Amino acid sequence: MSDPSKPGTSPIIQKFRDFLASLLGPCLSKIRSVWPIRHFAGRSAPSREAISWAIRLFLGREPRDAQEIASHQGHADLESLRRAFSETAEFRAFLLSSSSWAIPVFLLQPPANPSVPTILRLPTLSEPTSQLCTEAQFREDLYGKICSALVIDPTQLHRKNWEFVWIIAALRRAGLLRPNMRALGFGVGNEPLPSFFARLGIGVLATDAPSATIAGQGWDTTNQHASSREQLWRPGIVNRESFEKCVSFAFADMNNIPDEFSGFDFCWSACCFEHLGSIENGLNFVRNSLKTLKPGGLAIHTTEFNLTSNEDTFEHPTLSLFRKRDIESLYARLIEEGHQPWPLNLFPGNGKVDAVVDLPPFALPHLKLQVGKYVTTSVGLCVRKSPS
Repeated sequence: MSDPSKPGTSPIIQKFRDFLASLLGPCLSKIRSVWPIRHFAGRSAPSREAISWAIRLFLGREPRDAQEIASHQGHADLESLRRAFSETAEFRAFLLSSSSWAIPVFLLQPPANPSVPTILRLPTLSEPTSQLCTEAQFREDLYGKICSALVIDPTQLHRKNWEFVWIIAALRRAGLLRPNMRALGFGVGNEPLPSFFARLGIGVLATDAPSATIAGQGWDTTNQHASSREQLWRPGIVNRESFEKCVSFAFADMNNIPDEFSGFDFCWSACCFEHLGSIENGLNFVRNSLKTLKPGGLAIHTTEFNLTSNEDTFEHPTLSLFRKRDIESLYARLIEEGHQPWPLNLFPGNGKVDAVVDLPPFALPHLKLQVGKYVTTSVGLCVRKSPS
């Protein structure tokens, strides 16, 4: 494994990492310390000193004049002030000028199609959107709570665990984790999610590929393929009665979704559609999965994301790495069709583990890994189906 935090790290990479570490730690503490105690109309107003500190720490310069400071005094709280600075063109330019392999320039550039919604900030589970797997999310309290419900060790920094947790966090934000919802799972393998949803009283149709479809690909010989409902029961998560009441199983080819699959409140897949034969097949699956939902339903999928290039990529019948341009093209088309993708946040993280690339034989931490000449990680995509 490669660990840039060890001796030999370039000064630019270390400078950038140190800056972002200070950004989210001491800088917020300092700004809080100068936040005034007075209130206006029920809200706290930032002091001139707090704004000056934010300009220094987010933009790396002194305030230009009193007018610039005054322009930021309307923020209601510290979070509002932080976001305003972190999303400025000036801060983005700083990232571009300081980027290393961990922050490739193309990730920070705006989409070619302006209709595609994007944001650029540290991704969180408390406010999830379409986002990359990053170390900081493993440190959130919510991550530990969801891992406990899934009977997963929260100390294992593995992107597969993150995928399950992120899917649940997205459903939590959407208000869909409640009884009598109907859920459709694709390529469920040995996931804990069907049992988790059953514990909440959610009706689940869990599916996996027909055996003939995956013959020779290794899924059926490495305990990553489900062939019956029985394989999906996790007694540590849900009792038998609730599981049998809520969960059913069927075979389904993700390249040819049965027409009878319809009317679901949400559907999901965890790192599956990169195995559908090509990039085009994977993107088509995401579009077709929306047909299984009722109007306003939510499609939630994770897949492989190419962190190395927005031009060439790895594409093989058994594995495809999706580029930024592929996701943006998908989102643009979905928007044309009336659907509502959650904003795409491609900030790849700034922690020490975010800079580690795992190599075969894979171990922990396992957030990023090498596939050929490309570094890949997991990305989660959320799309709200058109309400009409």
